[in-house]
Amino acid sequence: MREIREILVALAHRFAFREIAFLVGGGATGLALSQREVARVQQLCAYGQRLFDMDAEDYDNPDAAMGANTDTRIADLVEGEFVPRHLVERGRRCRFRQHPHERPRGALLSLYPAYELFLELIAARWERREMMGVIVGAFLAAEYAPLLAWQQVLGHAGDPQEIAKDPAFAGPQSHWGRYDTTKCPHTKPQRSAASRALRVIDEPPPGWRSYLDRQHSIVSHALGICAGECKAPCTVMMALRDGDRVHVTEACQLALAYRSSALIRLRHTAPTGHGFGVPSPAEVTDAWRRTREGIARRGGIGVAAMTDDGFVLPGLPSLFSAIAGHPLRPDTLLHDTASELVRQLDPDELITAPA
Repeated sequence: MREIREILVALAHRFAFREIAFLVGGGATGLALSQREVARVQQLCAYGQRLFDMDAEDYDNPDAAMGANTDTRIADLVEGEFVPRHLVERGRRCRFRQHPHERPRGALLSLYPAYELFLELIAARWERREMMGVIVGAFLAAEYAPLLAWQQVLGHAGDPQEIAKDPAFAGPQSHWGRYDTTKCPHTKPQRSAASRALRVIDEPPPGWRSYLDRQHSIVSHALGICAGECKAPCTVMMALRDGDRVHVTEACQLALAYRSSALIRLRHTAPTGHGFGVPSPAEVTDAWRRTREGIARRGGIGVAAMTDDGFVLPGLPSLFSAIAGHPLRPDTLLHDTASELVRQLDPDELITAPA
């Protein structure tokens, strides 16, 4: 029996939530767990897997078994078992709200918790030698990096509700989302996304979710162009104080450089980018070396990429911190979820997150 528990704990250390849910649910472990205890384990496994997969839309649901991609055969039978509130509350901060006026606003108010979770997940995927997961995490961080840069000066992370009532974006002197100007460097898709950001707050929930799925990342890139590349800035930039304008310009130039870097280009050769290869750890390491060296050569805050901060991709947390203008370090939410799972399986064991 002790050996079985040790195997399950080892799997939890590897964040093998799907496997633990299956083994415990099928009774294959032989552990003397009640039906309610098995349900509790499966709920934690479902939530842990959702974190691991970056399936963020349901990070706020304490009934993680609902719609889960893990075995929930016992959790589905037992009422009243949920993921602990303290884990769900932390997950909620990393989630884009799924209704226009939902509260709290989560990642539309602040991207800091989401980026700290990105860092934890990238490190966890690296530990498992799952380079596809590393690349996906790095790519998602690149998609929203301009919004991370703008958050410090806007006071929010690109929330359409705030953009729509901001005269710098919605006023008559703004080029944001307008088709009747030749001065704005935005592409047609960027203008379309920018225009929709001004009105989507009044759309029904399906329209809101469609915007999040298809256009919010384009709005992020459009804001990156506003600060990092526009030669004829409108009120989006000119309404900022001088110090804020300097920060967001340099931060967005850094974000755009990261977005087009060797590390992010690895995605195009992998299945998520319609390629047929998966990079090896050595290839990811080399791409990151070229990325951080290229970014550091730009000078300014880009030198943060060369910081030896002890991360699996050294300097990545420091790069994100430089873009944000705020210190960012890997979260411990995934590790804490696994620790809660271990406490259910073997109270004498603990999982310690990396320092």
